[in-house]
Amino acid sequence: MQNTATIDDVTAYMNDVGARARAASRRLAAATTAEKNAALNAIADDLDAQREHLMAENRKDLEAGKAKGLDAALLDRLELTPARIDSMIEGLRQIAALPDPIGEIFDMKYRPSGIQVGRMRVPLGVVGIIYESRPNVTADAAALCLKSGNATVLRGGSEAFHSNQAIAASIGRGLEAAGLPADAVQVVATTDRAAVGAMITMPEYIDVIIPRGGKGLIERIANEARVPVIKHLDGICHVYIDDEADPQKAFDVALNAKTQRYGTCNTMETLLVNATVAEEILPMLADAYVEKGVELRGCEATCRILGERCVPATDADWDTEYLAPILSIRVVEDLDQAIEHINTHSSQHTDSIVTENYTKARRFLNEVDSSSVMVNASTRFADGFEYGLGAEIGISTDKFHARGPVGLEGLTSVKWIVLGDGHVRT
Repeated sequence: MQNTATIDDVTAYMNDVGARARAASRRLAAATTAEKNAALNAIADDLDAQREHLMAENRKDLEAGKAKGLDAALLDRLELTPARIDSMIEGLRQIAALPDPIGEIFDMKYRPSGIQVGRMRVPLGVVGIIYESRPNVTADAAALCLKSGNATVLRGGSEAFHSNQAIAASIGRGLEAAGLPADAVQVVATTDRAAVGAMITMPEYIDVIIPRGGKGLIERIANEARVPVIKHLDGICHVYIDDEADPQKAFDVALNAKTQRYGTCNTMETLLVNATVAEEILPMLADAYVEKGVELRGCEATCRILGERCVPATDADWDTEYLAPILSIRVVEDLDQAIEHINTHSSQHTDSIVTENYTKARRFLNEVDSSSVMVNASTRFADGFEYGLGAEIGISTDKFHARGPVGLEGLTSVKWIVLGDGHVRT
């Protein structure tokens, strides 16, 4: 189907895509680890062989993007360089090398009746992923879903249409080479926005939706979906420097959490500093931030300490994900006030305390209601690779069913299993 399909065509097309994905999901759920790994390696081989074609199709998207006036940052995310193709290929091979979560049996216990009761890890079924800009997400998302035994329907951004279709062709050939159905991974072949509306209202075909993109896209999907959604809207992350923090650790963590990368969801956006140590540590940190070009927005106490290096923060600053070299800073009286601020303004993504006091660290871990809570570590560690998941499909700030970085295990569910030997209930 062409990307000029009418809305009626799109509705019929998406129903067909969904039905084929559902059928493929049953075959994929029964696939062996060897079959899935063979498919992942075959896809990697095909992408390697199709480098020139991938870059030619990507040039079509880049030229169209320039003609539409896309900014430099968007064009950069859109571009498939040789290094990014290398990264896609390596990612597929790394996922093939990861342990297969499907079929794992755990928590087996004997009951007084004599039966054994436990749980088995199983695929979710069909995963729908809606994303923007980066064509490498097509390969990454397909690989994670494939390894976890899920069929997937991928709807990339219209700006990457040609790139995504070229990657999809390699995925299809790799699946067929391994004896698995090509329908196990389908990349939507229309840029019509009606395809998104269809995907999020097809619970008979799609079991979960994962949106990856801007806040507007994710809010729309969360509000309109009739399918469960794994999402996060913002990454408003905090670091709290306690009065019993090691000064060097505090400096290192607070600097890294903000300046290692600015445009990521696990970058610190608000720094909280205990009033007892604020006069000592804030000037040193401010010098380092200003040297790196970070704009500082502070509470009244912060502005008094830092003077012209800081501008007054507004109420909106405490609730803003900057994704830029801007940092809001607040001086707090104690741990209670820090926790209260975080639980009021955090997006429940990642928050960290720097302290040498074990009791305070445990209180912070217990009372901060976020998907990742850290002690003496940079928020930038909130990442599937850093957590040992091998890869991630996103970070969830929801509480059901996955929370935090979503890797292979997050793309599975469990079912109860019971083992008996002719047991009957009396």
